[in-house]
Amino acid sequence: AERLWSEPGGPHHGSPDKEPAVRLRVLEDAGRSNVPFTTGILLGIGESYEERADSLFALRRVQRAYHGIQEVIVQNFRAKPDTAMRGMPDAELDDLLATLAVARLILGPSARIQAPPNLVDGEYGRVVDAGIDDWGGVSPLTIDHVNPERPWPQIERLAEHARASGFELRERLAVYPEFVKRGEPWLDPRLLPHVEALLDPDTGLAREDAVVEGRPWQEPDDVFAARGRTDLHRTIDTEGRTADRRDDFDEVYGDWADLRERAAPGMAPERIDGDVHAALATAAADPTRLTDDEALALLHADGPALDALCDIADTLRRDVVGDDVTYIVTRNINFTNVCYTGCRFCAFAQRRTDADAYTLSLDQVADRAAQAWDVGAVEVCMQGGIHPDLPGTAYFDIARAVRERVPGMHVHAFSPMEVVNGATRTGMSIRDWLTAAKEAGLGSIPGTAAEILDDEVRWILTKGKLPTATWTEVIETAHQVGLRSSSTMMYGHVDQPRHWLGHLRLLARMQERTGGFTEFVTLPFIHTNAPVYLAGIARPGPTMRDNRAVTAMARLLLHPHIRNIQTSWVKLGAEGAAAMLRSGANDLGGTLMEETISRMAGSSYGSHRSVRDLEAIAEAAGRPARPRTTLYEEVPAERVSAAREADGHLPELLPVVDG
Repeated sequence: AERLWSEPGGPHHGSPDKEPAVRLRVLEDAGRSNVPFTTGILLGIGESYEERADSLFALRRVQRAYHGIQEVIVQNFRAKPDTAMRGMPDAELDDLLATLAVARLILGPSARIQAPPNLVDGEYGRVVDAGIDDWGGVSPLTIDHVNPERPWPQIERLAEHARASGFELRERLAVYPEFVKRGEPWLDPRLLPHVEALLDPDTGLAREDAVVEGRPWQEPDDVFAARGRTDLHRTIDTEGRTADRRDDFDEVYGDWADLRERAAPGMAPERIDGDVHAALATAAADPTRLTDDEALALLHADGPALDALCDIADTLRRDVVGDDVTYIVTRNINFTNVCYTGCRFCAFAQRRTDADAYTLSLDQVADRAAQAWDVGAVEVCMQGGIHPDLPGTAYFDIARAVRERVPGMHVHAFSPMEVVNGATRTGMSIRDWLTAAKEAGLGSIPGTAAEILDDEVRWILTKGKLPTATWTEVIETAHQVGLRSSSTMMYGHVDQPRHWLGHLRLLARMQERTGGFTEFVTLPFIHTNAPVYLAGIARPGPTMRDNRAVTAMARLLLHPHIRNIQTSWVKLGAEGAAAMLRSGANDLGGTLMEETISRMAGSSYGSHRSVRDLEAIAEAAGRPARPRTTLYEEVPAERVSAAREADGHLPELLPVVDG
């Protein structure tokens, strides 16, 4: 209760860790980080019944969202001498019983609810009947250090009362059975064998005959030892998964009913009845003068108004960057898909025990970069899952391995999510980590993990694991240390045009401050295998109208700050990409050579396009094509020649994709 903390004389006044917002954020962060957490409420310190209920409802909201609360302790206050509250009366037992019963009703049958047995005056049966299922820690050796005047009851006496109430008293471990059974990521693989040695595998409770003894500490194997489906980039279309969702679908991603309620506003189409004709006139005269109301009207444009909008954007594109359609000869290298982040839009992430899980060795990463160089590539784009065994310095090793094998290759790698992971694991600041990565060979970073830069939407998509402010901090810091980046937006799920507008406005302001963005990339949501779609929450991706409107408005709203607008043939196909080239886009992205993330999400447009394929897409839009570097500079003649000579001949490890 905020009142008990903020008001002078209150029981929590002056105690910063008792601030309700801080305590709830800790519970949320623990859930995000997959740490089983204990929480609870203390009765009889001056709170009202309403404040008790509010506290329980707040805990329920956190648990539904993050599934990280393993137990809720409902404890009655006992006054202590020599404290400021020594004159407060002890909480009444009936108050405790009523609150336990209400807690059970609010938190539900699966919640673990505990009451300290040494504070209930021997009324064990009544407490059990009120709804608890746990007595907490009961020690035959140590006192209760918080309530030393209250000795623990004998365990045998608790067992007798449990039998009288129709229950059996069983010993558990410090981590509750459901978390033990979940295993990773709730238990570190180095700790799991030690826990399993004490565990009854059938119940997840403590094994009565377990021998308590020290066991060797097992560090994980070399994370860069090649393992799993390292051929996934070739075989995902023909082998592997046999179902559209994982067995632990609900446990991994959260409470779908709660999410459905939160996402409802994004599912219902909005109508904006602004003056589209006046907005079109402003856009044609000077797009920098578009108001938010005018921009929203244009983002909703359809029919002839949409055609006019795309024509205006295409004219601006011609004035700013000319008619050339640019592309880059690049190879995607997704070095691991092992990830426990649990983003609800992602079909790429796998648990290490999943059939499709893989991790590449450093040699395999370097081999793929060398193969790409041999066929004319000027860039490798490298991203991976947040592997629990991956040390924060591993990213440096990856960049260094590529640069040592292929000194001339530009390393475009590591999303802001990976940057935060690396910095957190090393204890370095984001600035220091990026500086070290640059020294190791990193040339620029992808502005992915942006999704929609609105925390309301991000919470639904990613459990809030990379807030907008953190994404912005990583990108702007990268620009400040001399690492440029792309910028992206994934749309067509639980978002609305007002979110697109806010996202584009934020990117424009960032570019004004740093000038570090090389391009803006439109990323239509691929829904087919995305958990948030399978749960019935997200839309089935954007419509062609959406794609045209977003591309055109990106050109207008980012002008004159971001000159290059990229469309994605991986997500839209050749015809869709050509349509975006007529709607304000000027870049086709890369040849890719391999692509796993969109394909695992359900994209059917393949993972490679030859130079001739990309030139054909540009020709379909009535435009010439030319290669570029990551930073939109001219490609050396030797690289152009190598790409031409090898065009259509992919490295041995890669699939040949028709069409």
